[in-house]
Amino acid sequence: MSHTSSNTRLPLCQLPAGALGRVCELAGDAEFCQRVREMGFGESAFVTKVSGTGTILCQVNGNRIALSHGAAKSILVEPVGRRV
Repeated sequence: MSHTSSNTRLPLCQLPAGALGRVCELAGDAEFCQRVREMGFGESAFVTKVSGTGTILCQVNGNRIALSHGAAKSILVEPVGRRV
């Protein structure tokens, strides 16, 4: 179960709908990073992109959260698969 072939990081907004990703890095100022961590998007959290391009609907820690495109662009994830 090697992660070497899946080292591609991309913004959450570019993750395909239905895909599961692991948060690798948060970009932005300290206030933004703290706020999204409090919402559940901390480093190593798993997030599923449910839908969206302008407003991104995602699921993290059992909660569905809508993010602006700009916020989702600042959350870098590593794709790890698809939800069934």
